[in-house]
Amino acid sequence: MRNVTLGSTGITVPQNAFGALPIQRISKEDAVYLLRKAYDGGMRLFDTARAYSDSEEKVGEAFSGMREKIYITTKTGAKTPEDFWKDLDTSLNKLKTDYIDVYQFHTAPQCFKPGDGTGMYECMLEAKKQGKIRHIGLTAHKIGVAEEAVESGLYETLQFPFSYLSSDREVELVKACKRANVGFLCMKALAGGLINNYRYASAYLYQFDNVLPIWGIQKERELDEWLSLFDKTYDMDDETAAFIEKEKKELQGEFCRGCGYCSPCTVGISIRDCARMSLMVRRAPSKVWLNEANQALMAKIPDCIECGLCKTRCPYGLDIPKLLKKNYKDYQELLSGKVSTESDGRAWL
Repeated sequence: MRNVTLGSTGITVPQNAFGALPIQRISKEDAVYLLRKAYDGGMRLFDTARAYSDSEEKVGEAFSGMREKIYITTKTGAKTPEDFWKDLDTSLNKLKTDYIDVYQFHTAPQCFKPGDGTGMYECMLEAKKQGKIRHIGLTAHKIGVAEEAVESGLYETLQFPFSYLSSDREVELVKACKRANVGFLCMKALAGGLINNYRYASAYLYQFDNVLPIWGIQKERELDEWLSLFDKTYDMDDETAAFIEKEKKELQGEFCRGCGYCSPCTVGISIRDCARMSLMVRRAPSKVWLNEANQALMAKIPDCIECGLCKTRCPYGLDIPKLLKKNYKDYQELLSGKVSTESDGRAWL
């Protein structure tokens, strides 16, 4: 396992990071166990966010008394200076620390800059001056915002979705980060759970020596796969390249990445969940898709009035009403038993 340096931050860690979004779904005891096992296995950077319910609290509990041995990146979704400082103080308290290694604007709606009238970037500068944060970052799902952040020279890291399903423009974004010495934190390296083979996913990403994948981990068997890469990594050989090409033909283009920019729906459809169901049924069969909560979500799809508002918001230009109809049809087949649900599926998101 080689190390990767996050651009101008100087933060150098193994090219395997822990994404702490999924641990909000498990008990504190189980989360602390996973986090400490990840550390013992070699992981050194742990990514969380104020929006991930109790994730920060669990990270703080796991690494209390050993803060200097790890790097913590977290995020604020604040849109006003008042909420920025509230989020920052809460994060510091929950994480049991007096500083955050990289503080990021979470799913930034714009590239915040000094003098833009929001006061948000000025908050980052002041927090850094006070020693509460060490580096300034931004996460985005809209590639235009991401590109502007890199070009601005204001951000030390960028977190953006990246996987072997990414477009040429997204590959160029990664290369632009390297040229600009901006650290690239890779989220959704498994395309929200659609990529289900860690070997091929990691082989693709490890081609890029400036990319730090953040693997979302909820179960020990998932963690074990990522930790195994400390002993054996995979290269982009002919077999891997052929597999990825086949996957691209099947998946690239019309699929939901789960970013949530399309919401809220005019008639209350949970688009982020419902527009992904078709591929999840086919690629990660599991009885979990049959539970009452999912049935209730999918039952809203026929209420779609095709107003088109979701289409105008989608950063990937998807025909969301069409995707919803397709997912609804597949889900009805799942309920009728036409689709196998023998697998346990995966928890990666």
